[in-house]
Amino acid sequence: MADAILSQLILLALLLPCPLDAGWTKELETQLPDHSGGYSAIHYDQRGHRIWLLSDLPDGNLSAWTMPSQLNSPRLLMSVPLKVPGDISQQLDAEALVIDGEEAWVASEGRRSNERPAQLLRFSFPRGVFLQAVSLPAAWQPSPEQGLESNAGPESLARLSRPDQPLALLMAAERPLRQGPADQVPLLRWHWPAGQESLRDAPLATPQGALRAPAGGGWGLTDLVVVHARDARAPQLLSLWRRYRDPLQWENQLRLYPLPAAGEVAESLQTWDLKALGITPENWEGLSFGPELSPGQPSLLLVSDDNRNPLQSSRLVQLRARRLPGCEVKR
Repeated sequence: MADAILSQLILLALLLPCPLDAGWTKELETQLPDHSGGYSAIHYDQRGHRIWLLSDLPDGNLSAWTMPSQLNSPRLLMSVPLKVPGDISQQLDAEALVIDGEEAWVASEGRRSNERPAQLLRFSFPRGVFLQAVSLPAAWQPSPEQGLESNAGPESLARLSRPDQPLALLMAAERPLRQGPADQVPLLRWHWPAGQESLRDAPLATPQGALRAPAGGGWGLTDLVVVHARDARAPQLLSLWRRYRDPLQWENQLRLYPLPAAGEVAESLQTWDLKALGITPENWEGLSFGPELSPGQPSLLLVSDDNRNPLQSSRLVQLRARRLPGCEVKR
């Protein structure tokens, strides 16, 4: 177990380009079958070498797919419906996903109403049985002058803790809170205080600072991957951003940030434009650590949400970080 955790930490440390401005190479871009769609999050299952996709459609589901290659298209293996009781929400809007053992944590986006609140939800995995709903902090709840905007989050959820530590989650809004600065997207840390049972008790949310949004306005944060160093240094956040302009024009960026402390605003360390990488402009929403392309060479996976619009498509991309000589990570 210790060797497996060490190997995972080494791969995480190798995920990013080195130096950062070396950028990324697109290894694969493929379209998912037309009968699918609405994908808002992606998770790579290393043990089973398959991907799990979360759908934000009204009849939301979690589906398993084969990992595509240059020769083979992704193939649907199974689909698990996600249902919540009517007194929890009139309609699930599943936007973000963390799979941890036999549980799946889902961020459900809200509409500033009691019928469709923004929540953190817990399901059994892989059966998809609803287990628990956790309300967001008061500052994120709707009132005339505060809270999340309608259909603006939470959009991102990631494992914040290292693989060898108890689970802690990092949640992000898509856009700034009503009462917050217009260029700051807030983060929440979800954890279990000492004495709490993580398999039974609801996690506690505490502020985890904010990320400075890209300049120009209109940008939304759609997903995060927490990148841990092999040593005890603070992790970094690899984030996915989008901006839409009529008629059907998408701009997409990857941005790297340091993890901000409570009360701090993190500035971007590096920005990569997805179109410049040869990726189709789309509604890219999901981001995940991906499979090894070769020993010691991890990849990054992205999935797009077609919004069930015939002019859009559900797509999957695999990226490889460019790493120049002298960037080796010591084992």
